[in-house]
Amino acid sequence: MEITHNVVGWFEIPVTDMNRAVKFYETVFGFSLTREKMGPLDMAWFPGIRDSMGAGGSLVYHLDYYIPSAAGTLVYFTAFSGDVSIELSRVEAAGGKVIQPRTLITEEVGYMGLLLDSEGNRIALHSRK
Repeated sequence: MEITHNVVGWFEIPVTDMNRAVKFYETVFGFSLTREKMGPLDMAWFPGIRDSMGAGGSLVYHLDYYIPSAAGTLVYFTAFSGDVSIELSRVEAAGGKVIQPRTLITEEVGYMGLLLDSEGNRIALHSRK
């Protein structure tokens, strides 16, 4: 089988306080999320190209099914500033914690950093420089 697109189609990041989480992600990344309530689910979608193949995702709150965690799957966000240090510099003021500063992966791949978001989820950032 020839792979012609990214294999991840969607991701969801659990939250316990949607207002706090939306503010955190909007502050760190500098873009707006689109919030939708669907019955017991409260979701805030990250911006993206809706009809394209590849990973889009959302924050999601549901009392019974979603629990934030610092262990488990790790989602890497692209640092659209081009330098992961810029987004990392906004994390603590937004209510999160940097747990690994800007670190070189390889010269070809670029840099990454790890953080805990306002809900206690471990996420990563990536940039080429």
